[in-house]
Amino acid sequence: MVITAIQGELESLADPGHAAILQRFFKTGPGEYGEGDRFRGLRVPALRKLAKKYGDLPLTATVSLLQSAFHEDRLLALLILIQSYYSGDAALRGEIHRLYLEHRGLVNNWDLVDASAPHLLGHYLRDRPKDLLTRLAASRVLWERRMAIIATLDFIKQGEFDETLRVAGLLLGDPEDLIHKAVGWMLREVGKREVAVAEGFLQPHYRRMPRTMLRYAIERFPEARRLAYLKGTVA
Repeated sequence: MVITAIQGELESLADPGHAAILQRFFKTGPGEYGEGDRFRGLRVPALRKLAKKYGDLPLTATVSLLQSAFHEDRLLALLILIQSYYSGDAALRGEIHRLYLEHRGLVNNWDLVDASAPHLLGHYLRDRPKDLLTRLAASRVLWERRMAIIATLDFIKQGEFDETLRVAGLLLGDPEDLIHKAVGWMLREVGKREVAVAEGFLQPHYRRMPRTMLRYAIERFPEARRLAYLKGTVA
């Protein structure tokens, strides 16, 4: 009954006009990466407000919400899981991490990955073996590969860059633009903190990196340095 109530509240906030915009923005047409996804037309601040309201939702109910056909319902479920994760003890965090992996097929667009992977994947693995990221980076599923690199944002924020660079190396030849953007973004985050570390990775690899990945990675560089990378004149 609580899920019915939550979804009723979500529906009451629906905006069909904005939903149509989101359907296009998140590429839900035939053959596109978000094919078949459905939107209610809610904005993220409204979902964050609802996540606080329903922050004590039981895990079983939250997983039921995650199984919704509506994109915003799944994002709300992930936001609730993140809140529960950080407020929980070690056992609860482990259970939420397990549930996240078990239902990762429902985390099926870039915003869902980006909102959840640093917390429910990266934070959990912070002091644990990182073999899981290697397996995800080798997945045939686009969203799992994006999880692998975006999860490392948690490590970056701790001043730890090795895992980001390792996973970035695994994804250099990825064919998907959404992976190029994600890897470039994480390299940019490294560079914002330690530009020498980012350049230590870029210099031997930048000539074979996808152009989008490179552009994202060097976006914050001084103009002359950025142009040198784009022209291929960095030693």
